[in-house]
Formats: sequence, C-alpha cells, structure tokens
Amino acid sequence: MPALSNHEIAARLLTLPDWQLEAGELVRVYQFSDFRSALSFVNRVGELAEEAGHHPDIDIRYSRVRLSLVTHDASGLTEKDFDLASRADRLA
Repeated sequence: MPALSNHEIAARLLTLPDWQLEAGELVRVYQFSDFRSALSFVNRVGELAEEAGHHPDIDIRYSRVRLSLVTHDASGLTEKDFDLASRADRLA
C-alpha cells in the first residue's frame, strides 16, 4: 500500500479531528475513567489490529492511552493507518 501525500494526509485528518501528526505518525491520546477501562480499550484495539494485520504503538498510563500509527513498510502514513484510527475512535 503506497504512502499518502501530504495533501491526502491533511484531507484525512479533517475527518479525525482528535488525531494529529507527530514526527510523521498519526497520534491520539484517549482519556478513560480508570485503568480497567483503559485496559479494556487497549484489548479491543489489539483485536482490531490483529484482524487488520496492522499494529499501532500503544502506551498506557493508568487511565490514558496513546496510540500512534504509521505504516513502516511504506515509510509513511497509508489508508491502513487512517482506517485503524477511525475504528479505534468508534471503540472509544
């Protein structure tokens, strides 16, 4: 899957207002009420990632979860990243 152009990335970011670009990666921090809720979210994202064959970097800090997405083999962001970001948002 080819990497998206800067123009394509900017257009797709408009559909995911809580996500931002950080060092070439698509990033979002989710806030939950407690650790159990955050961990449940991480487990559900893990299931989505396995289904998609596309795995985010995940950082969990008590009730906060940070997801970052990039398609390493494309050396940039692809449709896979935006699709998984959108699916994660629906879970939250």
